[in-house]
Amino acid sequence: MTDTQKKILDVADGTDIHSGQNIQDTKNTSNIKNTQNTKNTQITQNTQNAQDGKPTRNSSKSFWNPRTRGKLGDFLCIVPALILLAIFVYYPIVKLFQISLTDWNLLNDTWHFVGLKNWKWLFQGSGSKYLWNSLKVTFLYSIGELTVTIVGGMLFALLFNRMTKSFSAMRAIVFMPKYVAMSSAAVIFLWILNTESGVLNYFLGFLGISPVDWLNQKSTALPSVLMLTGWRCIGYGMMIYLAAMAGISKDYYEASSLDGANGRQQFFKITLPLLGPTTLFLFVTTFLSSMKVFQSVDILTSGGPDRATEVFVYLIYRYAMVDFRMDRASTAAVMFFLILLVITVVTMKVSKGHITYDS
Repeated sequence: MTDTQKKILDVADGTDIHSGQNIQDTKNTSNIKNTQNTKNTQITQNTQNAQDGKPTRNSSKSFWNPRTRGKLGDFLCIVPALILLAIFVYYPIVKLFQISLTDWNLLNDTWHFVGLKNWKWLFQGSGSKYLWNSLKVTFLYSIGELTVTIVGGMLFALLFNRMTKSFSAMRAIVFMPKYVAMSSAAVIFLWILNTESGVLNYFLGFLGISPVDWLNQKSTALPSVLMLTGWRCIGYGMMIYLAAMAGISKDYYEASSLDGANGRQQFFKITLPLLGPTTLFLFVTTFLSSMKVFQSVDILTSGGPDRATEVFVYLIYRYAMVDFRMDRASTAAVMFFLILLVITVVTMKVSKGHITYDS
């Protein structure tokens, strides 16, 4: 076979020396480009992750990157608060539930686990009568305090919403009872509401009304406690509403006046809706504080007459400190905690779509 024929056959089989070299160079160039593109893509991705605060492929291998150190530092700052909450809030709640499952009596040296016996006694036994009575009294008291604080506070805020010296003095007078301790105020009202020498019956005598035994009648005992509550709380509601009214833009009222709106329409269409967050705040905080009322009831009526003012906290106090039944007191306390938790959550959920936060 001649040299020319061999070259023809090599070209046909793709084994030409120069052609094979060109093909190999093309493959090598393609591999180099692919490798370079992969490296560039990885560098770009790492740069983007670093800008976004995400761990890169290399930094993920190291736990102590700047973002992780920052998060750990933030967490360590709240660890002392979490420890205090665990010791003084969460642990007592767990311990309270544990005690409710025992027969702990302060008059006995030992106690035993009894399961749900106390819960059955509270709902099905003789304790149910006192449970429902105290719940009724507590809710009636809460309704009264909410009415005085929210309605009365708003009315006084509308009345004193003037930036003058005389109105400032009157606002201070109305708010001043809030600074008086509840125990001191209750002792003062013991004298005011006294049947024989009380100031209230003295003024009623000028109107020809016979003296009223305010604290020893079932029909007047709870309203008497609410008198003290209203005297202390109405100024607080007034100041909260005054602060909220000061944050409402005057542009709303000027625009509505140009449209012909009167004062009543401005109140119901502008003031009242924009006071929604403030009203919600007052409702939740006042409701929680009113459900936990104790001092005024203890000093004025001691839960009487005939348990007419025995609110829930006083019922817990009676079980623990009068009957010495810590197990029953713990059961009632856990029940009270669950009631407050459920009502608060429901209130926040229901009001979520009906409150306007525009200023």
